[in-house]
Amino acid sequence: MRHGFLLDLDGTLYHGDRPIPYAAEFIRWLREKGHPFLYVTNNSSRTPEQVAAHLIQTGIEARPEEVLTSSQAAVMYLQETGARTGRVLCIGEQGLKTALEDGGFEPVAEDAPEGTVAAVVQGIDRTFHYGKLLAAVRHIRGGAPYILTNPDHLLPWNGELTPGAGSIAASIERAGETPPVVIGKPSPIIMRYAVAKLGLAPAEIWTVGDNLNTDIRGGADAGCRTALVLTGLANAANVDEQMARTGVRPERICAHLMELAESLG
Repeated sequence: MRHGFLLDLDGTLYHGDRPIPYAAEFIRWLREKGHPFLYVTNNSSRTPEQVAAHLIQTGIEARPEEVLTSSQAAVMYLQETGARTGRVLCIGEQGLKTALEDGGFEPVAEDAPEGTVAAVVQGIDRTFHYGKLLAAVRHIRGGAPYILTNPDHLLPWNGELTPGAGSIAASIERAGETPPVVIGKPSPIIMRYAVAKLGLAPAEIWTVGDNLNTDIRGGADAGCRTALVLTGLANAANVDEQMARTGVRPERICAHLMELAESLG
């Protein structure tokens, strides 16, 4: 039987700069079996080319066209909701800026006058400062839509947790008194685009990841089948507690990716 796969990255295929055992073997298995797949990431800081290059560095074959980032999905959402072009206040890094430019938008600095931007689009921004907060709040309170690439408050990186885009969003939302439109997992927005890109029915697609609250919740809400791998945020020691706390139960729980492959035949 032919399956599609939506694959998480950090915690599922690698840990920061370190490959996870069996990840490269699993991707080779997908290619040999002819199963279509997509690398789906909430990380807005990298372009698809950079995501693919990072995967290759960890020993995993990847191509830019096999990647869907939250930055790309944010641009697709802007286009779908009517903002085909225009100036956008971009609070983010190169991946978000490049996606906006490729989509026909002009990222502008925080000194853009109120009323001159089509939206405020925010992702992870490791140069975030008070001036950017002030600009975002001014535009949002002036009526500009607020788009958030992903809600992750913390990001795992080489065994450490660092503040994510959701932590920045907390300050913008509090001061702007406006909740953002969230694009990344578990939002149905990125999942809908990912399913459409694979061209299969949701029931034919496995969403695979290590995070119950983003990967597995997002996949289940989209009508996909779900497989949790115990190689990241979820592991053998904490998976029962995490399922009880989140209320999310995957269809399958696997120690690693090749265990999932072997179970599918």
